[in-house]
Amino acid sequence: MKHANSFAEYTADEIKGILLLAEKIKQNQKAYSHILEGKKLYTLFEKTSNRTYLSFAIGMEELGGRHYNQKWADSNFTIGDLGSEVKYVCRNVDCIMGRFKKAETTHGFMKNATVPVINGCDNTFHPTQALADMLTLYEKTGRFDVKVLYIGAKNNTYNSLSEIVAKLGGTMYGLTPFSQVMAVGGEFYDELKQTGHYVEVPTDISQADLKKIVADVDCVYTDTWVDMEFFTNPEYKEKKESIINMMMPYQINADLLEGTDTMVFHDMPIHPGFEISQDVMDAHMETILDEAENRRHAEKGLLVYLITGTLDW
Repeated sequence: MKHANSFAEYTADEIKGILLLAEKIKQNQKAYSHILEGKKLYTLFEKTSNRTYLSFAIGMEELGGRHYNQKWADSNFTIGDLGSEVKYVCRNVDCIMGRFKKAETTHGFMKNATVPVINGCDNTFHPTQALADMLTLYEKTGRFDVKVLYIGAKNNTYNSLSEIVAKLGGTMYGLTPFSQVMAVGGEFYDELKQTGHYVEVPTDISQADLKKIVADVDCVYTDTWVDMEFFTNPEYKEKKESIINMMMPYQINADLLEGTDTMVFHDMPIHPGFEISQDVMDAHMETILDEAENRRHAEKGLLVYLITGTLDW
């Protein structure tokens, strides 16, 4: 039995197998519409979501399985012993997807579960987003060894994307002027550097040199500068304004992309006028939506692998 958290726990062949299976299912959904018939998925949300909820719910249904959703606030996880509650849930379902605020909760589920647990995003990793990103890049380039430039905060999305790009032999360039609160230490990035597939771009890089990287990569990737749970919080206003003022020079805009055909990715939700300009968002919206839709397809490949234990379909 495997869980889905860090890609350090997966081989390159496993990841490629999940992505190729996802592509196969996407191209012939009818043929795989009963592959998880009789299987049940439990999803639990401590954090809000559009894409994670819809992609897992609809994806499980499209595979012939059933889906049961619960909000953290409505569950007994708020009042009971986590370990015993996890063990109870596992008596009823075949897989758990949890979207939690802290990695400690994710680890608690994985430690106690007797069925596969998928990290649907916590403060450390966002593996299903990275799978969707790589599926989209593979569809559009025909390669797994892609080059990606990420501009934004070091966060959960960045961590998982860096892992998967490096694991599959590509190159991850990170221009990350600050870090959001995460449960990883500096050794995580040191180990990525040792692979030879991870490069941290200096924050004082000249615009001319940055444009050279933009022209060389397959994709420029950005994410919100302010965590979604704080974006509209009035108590966070001062810190939000400080981050925005610091990050505006790093916005993905037409000037940065001028003269290139480089794709632009964003994991959504988008805040146009901040991490990405309105015109660039509009110009690349179809690609961004392809990326978002692929959450569902990538997760179907992952669900089939974790529940059945095989990629041979």
